[in-house]
Amino acid sequence: MTGATAAGSLAAFAGLPLSTAAAFTAAAAEPVRPAADPRVADGEAVRLWCSAPAAEQSMIQQGLPIGNGRLGALVGGNSAKETLFITDAAMWTGGRNDVLSDDGQLPYGRENFGSLTQLAHLTVDLPDHALTAVSGYQRAVDISNGLLTTSYVHKAVTYRREIYASQPDDVVVLSFTQSGGGTYTGRINLAGTHGEFVTTEATGRTASFGAALSNGRRYGAAVTAVSRTGQVNVNGAVVEFTGCSDLTVIFSGGTDYVPDFGKFYRDPSIDPQPLSRSKVAAAAGHAAAVLRNTHVADYRALYGTMAVSLGTSSKAQRQLDTWTRLQARFRPGAVADPELEASYLQYGRYLMICGSRDGLPMGLQGAWIDTNEPGWMGDYHTDINIQMNYWMADRAGLPSCFDALTNYCLAQLPSWTDVTQRLFNDPRNRFRNTSGKVAGWTVAISTNIDGGSGWQWHPAGSAWLANSLFEHYEYTQDPALLARIYPLIKGACEFWEARLIPHTVTDHATGQTREALVADKDWSPEHGPQDALGITYAQELVWTLFSNYHTASEVLGKDAGYRQTIAGLQDRLYLPQVSPKTGWLEEWMTPDNLGEIEHRHLSPLMGLFPGDRILYESSPAALLTGAWKLLNARSTSIYGWANAQRALCFARFKEGEKAYQMILRNLQPSTGSIGGSALNLFDIWPLDNNSSIFQIDSNFGTPAAMIDLLVYSRPGRIELLPALPAAWAAQGRITGVGVRGGFTVDLSWRKGKVTEAVIRSVGGLTTEVVAEGKIRTVRLARGKSITLRWS
Repeated sequence: MTGATAAGSLAAFAGLPLSTAAAFTAAAAEPVRPAADPRVADGEAVRLWCSAPAAEQSMIQQGLPIGNGRLGALVGGNSAKETLFITDAAMWTGGRNDVLSDDGQLPYGRENFGSLTQLAHLTVDLPDHALTAVSGYQRAVDISNGLLTTSYVHKAVTYRREIYASQPDDVVVLSFTQSGGGTYTGRINLAGTHGEFVTTEATGRTASFGAALSNGRRYGAAVTAVSRTGQVNVNGAVVEFTGCSDLTVIFSGGTDYVPDFGKFYRDPSIDPQPLSRSKVAAAAGHAAAVLRNTHVADYRALYGTMAVSLGTSSKAQRQLDTWTRLQARFRPGAVADPELEASYLQYGRYLMICGSRDGLPMGLQGAWIDTNEPGWMGDYHTDINIQMNYWMADRAGLPSCFDALTNYCLAQLPSWTDVTQRLFNDPRNRFRNTSGKVAGWTVAISTNIDGGSGWQWHPAGSAWLANSLFEHYEYTQDPALLARIYPLIKGACEFWEARLIPHTVTDHATGQTREALVADKDWSPEHGPQDALGITYAQELVWTLFSNYHTASEVLGKDAGYRQTIAGLQDRLYLPQVSPKTGWLEEWMTPDNLGEIEHRHLSPLMGLFPGDRILYESSPAALLTGAWKLLNARSTSIYGWANAQRALCFARFKEGEKAYQMILRNLQPSTGSIGGSALNLFDIWPLDNNSSIFQIDSNFGTPAAMIDLLVYSRPGRIELLPALPAAWAAQGRITGVGVRGGFTVDLSWRKGKVTEAVIRSVGGLTTEVVAEGKIRTVRLARGKSITLRWS
């Protein structure tokens, strides 16, 4: 298909099933209100805690996160001034960005491509509660219940806060209580971050604002407060409260974004300022305990799908605050702290639930930024980062959290298709198809929420995104999901049918030549030449894409003729070889290494992970050795996401100790020039000696690697304890692990040996289960389970 016919091709998307759940809209129905308190008791809850509030200038390293999948906030916790930096996932500048730069690539700036920005800052001032005047201060993430808590003693009275973002009520709630006869007096300030004018309403005791970004995107926010005891009033642009023994502060806000290309991703019927006011008013009609219990019940329905025990920590370790405990774990001679490591995995699940529900997916910083100029615009990087963000979801018992990525890709697909077919073969684009043909769709390395791409074209991006969505289907075995994503997968195949070119290749072992299909000129992310044919990264991703399309077409009973066409192309694909010079699996179609030896990306290992072409138990020894040598040559990295990727690759080689060391590299405290975990356990890596940056992908990729050390899967095969590290070997248990092929696994072990496994079908019918040198075949109907034991 040529660019001249691209506009007409968009008719193919007219019936594409899209989700509008990402939009900021009025509630369709009253949320379900639980009859009982659903919270896990304090003594049983998983908690990460701090003994001091966050410094406002260090919120990205010290602020604690909340979110409901659309709104996200960093919370400071100061006793005298509670501060929230609030973001809406659709608070994007920029636009479609479909005018090429002079070099044929796509512009990548905050005005043209755009950037995620903050929605609002919210502060609750309590001038009588100065930090120097309180004792026993503690703030925590209650991971089990989805709450942030702060407590302290002031004048013999214990004060407590609970802060959370409720998905059912679509609001942020700050609940202030006390025990001992104390009261709260102070003021609430709502401020935009783009120079907005705040107005107040005396009747609703509400402050709000509404405005539009430079791209025309409208947005708004509102806050109100209620108390059963004291007085709440408005004064100018602030909300004031006096003599309140209890206080509930409620915030909401959003934009007019809608995930619909036909509406240019804007809905003129959404007026964010009055909608924000209506949401906070509706929530204010319920008691604080009702709002909290509604939120906790909703949160725990997701969180409760997995429990993790990696061993027992000491009483002395448990008594330390999280940052001190983290530092102690990495002192010379320190012993393992398995409960801390299990909490890190569960914290990743907390972030997933908070950041990815039925709205937009999470980009490089998720829903948590402290500036209107986040690194790389806070965008969606398609050459590993957005994919890594979602490796954990299915594995960690959170398949519904993956829906945000699926819905995003489907909503963007019409624009991606149009832009590809109009612009990809521009003669200035060094990555254009030399055949002159173009079809289907692809993206650039970066994408935004308005159908736009930025930075360099990323031809293999279509294959990797399509593969990611198909892998989610492999976990769920949901034919309705497969039908939704089928047009996207087929469109990626059409792009690659047009892009692959015949090329004469030489077999290193025999010296014989043959003609094979190779990817046109490209760049192996993000190093080496930008005009290389047949890069391993593309060859492996396309091989997997074609395999996935074959399965999708067969399952749905669609396009048998095109299925055969794609099978023929796959048979002719060049498959990467091992270099006779380096002994590594080649990254480029040459024995020479053309890039950085220890580069952060592991692009040539796509066939090992996340792909299945290179299999530990059955691939040729020379291929496995070449992949293993390349992995070891790439060593470790200062980038957390890169260490997570290495851990996942070592897990495929059953090298649990090496994978565990990569996990520890990410868990270690980030100080100075050393990357790792910040005080709030966000993954931080240094930009230079004076500044650092947060990337959330490691917070998801590392837990994914932890799970893969315990359970490996591909359709038809489950391996139990494939790479168990010694630190977790004594005794452990994990429940609710999602596995490809449509099953979940509950697993127990002792002294490094599997003792019991429960296999449940969520759609899968048959699989092999491999453990302790034995292979068992399991056959189950959907919804049924079987318990396997090893003596």
